[in-house]
Amino acid sequence: MGIPLRSVLPSAFNAAVEPVSALAAGPWDALALAAAEPHPFYARRPVAAHRASGLAPDDLAAVVVRGPDGLAALLPFVLRADIAGFGAAVAQPFLSPYVTASLPLVADGPGLDARLDALVAGLALASDGRCWRWPLLATESRLGAGLIAAMERAGWQVATVASFERPVLDRRPDHAAFLATHPHKSRLKDLRRRRRRLGESGALTFVVATEGPALERALDGFLALEAAGWKGEAGTALASRADTTRFAHALFRQDEASGPPAVRADSLCLDGRTIAASLALVSGPTAYLLKTAYDESLRAHAPGLVLEDEIVRALHDTAFADRLDSATLPGSPLEGLFPERVRIAEILAQPPGGGSLLPLERRADLARFEHRARAEMKRLMGRR
Repeated sequence: MGIPLRSVLPSAFNAAVEPVSALAAGPWDALALAAAEPHPFYARRPVAAHRASGLAPDDLAAVVVRGPDGLAALLPFVLRADIAGFGAAVAQPFLSPYVTASLPLVADGPGLDARLDALVAGLALASDGRCWRWPLLATESRLGAGLIAAMERAGWQVATVASFERPVLDRRPDHAAFLATHPHKSRLKDLRRRRRRLGESGALTFVVATEGPALERALDGFLALEAAGWKGEAGTALASRADTTRFAHALFRQDEASGPPAVRADSLCLDGRTIAASLALVSGPTAYLLKTAYDESLRAHAPGLVLEDEIVRALHDTAFADRLDSATLPGSPLEGLFPERVRIAEILAQPPGGGSLLPLERRADLARFEHRARAEMKRLMGRR
């Protein structure tokens, strides 16, 4: 994006727009580990995996905030033509089909509001007064609510386009407590029945891989399983294209030099054959269940959900995270298994002084129309 843009603020923090290729690995990794409400998608390695595989532009830029202790906030972003801009460009956090959360990375600790104020100044700088269209934002979380409050302090207008409730699961003291407090005990009973039916066909085993050759084998098993199902037929499986295959191998690996996030692959095997697989990214206290595949010839036994139930048990038995995030859109089968909910919203946010042909609420109406049109097209395609 040429010479980095910089905003001088009357505080200890300074906001700038810089190419992500120029950001040092150490401070970026440290921010990802120390962030308030961390998530994996804007950590250095996932962003690098997107760029290396061609799923992100080579010149991808980020809003960065620095302070006395170094890198304090970061948000990769793009400018793109959008209906909410009446065909003109708007700003948006970097997204792909493999990014399911869009909170910025912001260092935790005292002074969070000051870091958010600096970040909002950087957002205005990055968009040059244009509107931001911001999907997949956890607006009721501490950081999401803080970001919107900082926008409002700076005189921004904010409108909600759409929202939904994403299933999450917070770890109980043990698995027995999870079972005792679950609101849908009939679903748990049904999963136990399906697991028994699967076990009648052979030996069921639950396998976890987090590094090395075991992780590589688990990834290969996932890719083959996904490609053999409907996503393979539709051409949307990770293994269907060279770029997404490269992305999977770049992202789902782990060694001493990898940096955050941690990687986890869970597999359900029947007589040694993988019949369901899950790939997760673990960032801070949360494991994001990013990709799942199952043997569709065993659909009646729901091997994918049986695997998710095994992951829930492992969460309580080994405490590999404090929360499971389903990383889903509305209508996920995990809505019946994960009891808690996180509100995920899409907002439009307009910096003060930005010129526009339409009021913000009218532009939000255009974005809502786009949502309805896509849903209708999906419905009609499903009838074919």
